[in-house]
Amino acid sequence: MSTEEFQYSHLSAQVFTSEIMARSGQDITSCYQCKRCAAGCPVAEQTDMVTPNRLIRMVILGDIEQALTNQLTWKCLFCHTCGTRCPNNIKTGRVADTLKKMALDAGLDPQNPEYKNFHKAFFNHSLRWGKINEIGMMGEYELRNIWDTMKKRKVRKIISHMKARSQFAWEMFRQKRLHLSFHSSKGRDEISRLYKKSAGRKWI
Repeated sequence: MSTEEFQYSHLSAQVFTSEIMARSGQDITSCYQCKRCAAGCPVAEQTDMVTPNRLIRMVILGDIEQALTNQLTWKCLFCHTCGTRCPNNIKTGRVADTLKKMALDAGLDPQNPEYKNFHKAFFNHSLRWGKINEIGMMGEYELRNIWDTMKKRKVRKIISHMKARSQFAWEMFRQKRLHLSFHSSKGRDEISRLYKKSAGRKWI
């Protein structure tokens, strides 16, 4: 998808930066690229070297599509290592989470669609039940991946994927790392109300 095709493409770098700061609560303009966050980021080697400081730089320079679709935005663990190391207390994880939400709103796909599928499965399951039930969430995640593959008519890939995942699930269950128990949270209605309240807030 080109930058002319989604809802944030018309924004200037200054407006986009202001929007990210308002949503995330982080003053990214105070970043002076010391790279202490990059040195501690546990996923930096798996994100095509898009480190937290580079993500902030993308936003400030107005590289909007890249900021919304890069691997760090979707692989960030929200571990707060960046915020702990930052001399100005910038929690880039909150910036990444904001960018992820904006990308979903704009209909932009990440570089690997499985990232989006995992995010949606995790979010939907936690919103509905208030807790993550492994079988339910992973079932939804795998169904989303299979559906994407079906749309591309890659039948052999679907069969191979299901076989590999079934073997992996059995091994996890055998080692008691995958649980069949199902739980819900007493506060799930409150979680749902908070989400609806935030979803109704107007931004740009």
